[in-house]
Amino acid sequence: MPLFSNTFSPKKTPPRKSASLSNLHTLDRSTRETELGLDYGAPVMNIGGQSLKFEEGNWVSESGGIISEKEVQKLKRRNVQLEEENNLLKLKVEILLDMLSETTAESHLLQKELDGVKSHGRGRK
Repeated sequence: MPLFSNTFSPKKTPPRKSASLSNLHTLDRSTRETELGLDYGAPVMNIGGQSLKFEEGNWVSESGGIISEKEVQKLKRRNVQLEEENNLLKLKVEILLDMLSETTAESHLLQKELDGVKSHGRGRK
């Protein structure tokens, strides 16, 4: 009998079982959501050191009380102030980068001039 044969004959695989081994199909919808992690809960965020949760169309503080309109306005003003400060800082960074680029370009030009003067001075000796 030859070591390698030309015919390929894999073993037949046994048929699959049609019944599921999981019992999750017997659970009701809410239990399945809890078990499978499909219950995401209410959105939560932290603004100004206060934790807020969105419930029934309103943002509610984690301590349980609804945030007053006055506090919302205060947070909005603080947000606008921080955005303006952020924009100012971005502008300052842009200006500093422009100044750095200009200084670097001038430095390179001066270095080229210096190298040129050195090379002309060596040629005369």
